[in-house]
Amino acid sequence: MRPVASELSGRTGVGGSCCRPAALLLLCLGFLPWVAGCPSECLCASDIVSCSGRNLSALPFDLPSYATRLDLSHNTLTALQTDWLSQPFDRLATLVLGKNRISRVEANAFASAPRLLHLDLASNRLTVLNSSVFAGLKELKELLLFGNQIVEINPESFRDLHSLQRLYLSSNKLTAFPLELYEAPGGPRNLSFLDLSYNRLSELPVQSLLALTRRGGIYLQGNPLVCDCAALALLEYWVWKQYRPLVDFRGEYPCKEGVGPGFHCQRQGVPDVPLELQMYQVEPGNWLRVPCPGLTLPVPEGQIVFWLTPTTALNSSAPQPSAHLTVLPNGTLEIQAALIEDSGTYACVASRGRHYGPGESPEVAVVVGNLSSTSGGGLAHRSSAEHFNTAFTTLASCVVSIILVLLYLYLTPCRCRGGGGSRGCGGRAIILCSDPREAESGQRRSNGKRVAFMEPQAEDSCIGDPKTPAVNLDHITTEGILKNGSRTVEQTFTDASQKV
Repeated sequence: MRPVASELSGRTGVGGSCCRPAALLLLCLGFLPWVAGCPSECLCASDIVSCSGRNLSALPFDLPSYATRLDLSHNTLTALQTDWLSQPFDRLATLVLGKNRISRVEANAFASAPRLLHLDLASNRLTVLNSSVFAGLKELKELLLFGNQIVEINPESFRDLHSLQRLYLSSNKLTAFPLELYEAPGGPRNLSFLDLSYNRLSELPVQSLLALTRRGGIYLQGNPLVCDCAALALLEYWVWKQYRPLVDFRGEYPCKEGVGPGFHCQRQGVPDVPLELQMYQVEPGNWLRVPCPGLTLPVPEGQIVFWLTPTTALNSSAPQPSAHLTVLPNGTLEIQAALIEDSGTYACVASRGRHYGPGESPEVAVVVGNLSSTSGGGLAHRSSAEHFNTAFTTLASCVVSIILVLLYLYLTPCRCRGGGGSRGCGGRAIILCSDPREAESGQRRSNGKRVAFMEPQAEDSCIGDPKTPAVNLDHITTEGILKNGSRTVEQTFTDASQKV
């Protein structure tokens, strides 16, 4: 490849003195990114570079650093060392490394691409995710790791992934749920999608999963789950909530009725009367006990009752994280010294032996304080600002109505005509008509839709000469006008004038 300056100078003739400085200036300013060239093993289109399916075992040295998308999939890469990227890729947003043979990723392997948003490491040979593997990727939003052989995840692996929203870990060999994704300090803060399907999970952290239900979708289908009472209760609650990850793959969960060691949890009687959302009220500082809706007492030995509160999840067998919220052995929720912030919707999660019916509800509403100061739906306290807004809206509506009435009375849509020295119509004669041309021509069509308000005119009125004589309307009744719907008011005035 010939230098750009020489290429341009050859086109200008003698020396190319005019074009060489311009080309060098554009090159220095970065307006000629294509001068870096494209490796022979790759295809380059603008800022997209694809080296897919070229049987590469090492990264080409002369990759353009201005790329925003780099596809290295379907090659034979085996390891990603710290310096596997020979130069910084400050603009790289998408890196595709799927369908390789990568079995080892060293710490800080992606430090040269700090702006990554999407990273694809799917269908490789990874077995362990060590700490600091993804160090520096604070803007990463999507990470694909499905189709590997991952059996262990270091709690520090996701420390820097503050912006991670979607994580795919399907089709690996995980035996424990990676709670560190949600609990480790410095980890993802907005993880809304986690795919753990088709792993080797047998036990689930039910209490933690209940608390995570509100945060997004967790997909668990295709795992050999042990259907104990707790897992069965979780799945029944998800069915009632129409939890999308369960509803979409309902046939791929092994916890079914009559299956697994927890089948004895299904022998409880369930009330035939549909359960409606119940409300409990307590004054601040008092104690309140809320029974679990639909739970038949006594609770079978070994069954755990969970309560999902507005802020956390509790159960009847473990120490309670909250000092004034306790789940008793019989499944009753006890609120000690109730606080205003305890108001909200609570759900009792326990295996009842069947899926919830359409009218059954495991949830209850708790109101701490006066009912008149809380709203029924979200149990949020009303403020005086709401009343002020209502009063202000009403006052504004009244003012607008008055203005519209005044405009209706004093603004004449029909043009005022007058002869010679007309001095205006004033507010004493108001004529409403649908077509201004009819008002000017004096024509009125008898369709029963036009109304004229007439008052005695002053001598200087511009309505017209000669002056309209006074008409006696004593013999005309309102009832007669209403009965004759095909005649207009003006026709009535005309008939009266002829009689006079």
